[in-house]
Amino acid sequence: MNVLNNVALADYTTMHLGGTAAHLAEITNHNELLSALAWADQQQLPVIMIGGGSNIYWKDEGFQGLVLVNRIMKYEDFREDFAEDDTNHYITAGAGENWDSVVERTVKAGLTGIECLSLVPGTVGATPVQNVGAYGQEIAQTLVSVEAYDRQTKQFTTIPTVDCGFGYRTSRFKVGPDKGRFFIMAVTLHLTKGNPMPPFYQTLQNYLDERSKVDYTPQTIRDAVIAIRTSKLPDVNLVSNCGSFFANPVVESSVFDELQLQYPTIPKWPQEDGQIKVPAAWLVENAGFKDVHDAETGMATWPTQALVFVNEHARTTANLEKFKQKVQAAVKQKFGIVLVQEPEILP
Repeated sequence: MNVLNNVALADYTTMHLGGTAAHLAEITNHNELLSALAWADQQQLPVIMIGGGSNIYWKDEGFQGLVLVNRIMKYEDFREDFAEDDTNHYITAGAGENWDSVVERTVKAGLTGIECLSLVPGTVGATPVQNVGAYGQEIAQTLVSVEAYDRQTKQFTTIPTVDCGFGYRTSRFKVGPDKGRFFIMAVTLHLTKGNPMPPFYQTLQNYLDERSKVDYTPQTIRDAVIAIRTSKLPDVNLVSNCGSFFANPVVESSVFDELQLQYPTIPKWPQEDGQIKVPAAWLVENAGFKDVHDAETGMATWPTQALVFVNEHARTTANLEKFKQKVQAAVKQKFGIVLVQEPEILP
């Protein structure tokens, strides 16, 4: 294990902001993790583990502890063969694997279940934390279990889906008393051999209909999702951003009815419990932040997706926080809704 000292954390987030880490090491297997934790204990240092940095950003004061970068690589395909039925596949992927590369491999194998999550940036280990979702699919629908190191019991453990506390863009790994308790090592997904079935998420369905696509294979859907995402969202490898900055708020139907009286064109996604999900992008745009380039903070909103904050020339996380507060205040004043950010600010 090679421990680096005084490392710029801006290099470990796709927003490219933040202070300095006192120590940083890359972890490629379980034994390296145990060695790193033992070293940190000896030094009496706090420890944080990260993946690709696409859904986090760092405070300007940095982190006076040990940052572990998860580089655990693994890809296994276990099949259940019943009477020559090759339908069920259980994919185990290391937490350090690039998520989209895993999606690509499953699609090439003719498996369905995560093709709508194509081109989501980041690593495998981050997907259950956020309960990553896009275009009608979310990781909770296919996840079987999470392999993790439990910092409380100091043992490796397997957590089944039912114990992950999944909700809309959240889990027990992200909020609550277990936040920071588990270091995710790998995830196991249950995918099936065959083609996805319509109806699809409306944006995706519209794309397919406009191009007269009726051959719904995993590859067809993946190609469509990549085309849609590429046309709307910036590449984190080329443009400094953390993807969608706010989660779509969910409001009571009575609250939405009042909003609809004032804003008849406001979109909505009815939920099973009777509540209404409102597109955060629509709120941000209509609060005056469509394609905004803020000279004061150096932050901007992406021209084709106002929900994506872009670091054009911001030098500090304080600049990002100030811009975030401007957007939140404008949405709150106009619509009475408080937007909740998706990326996590560390530590």
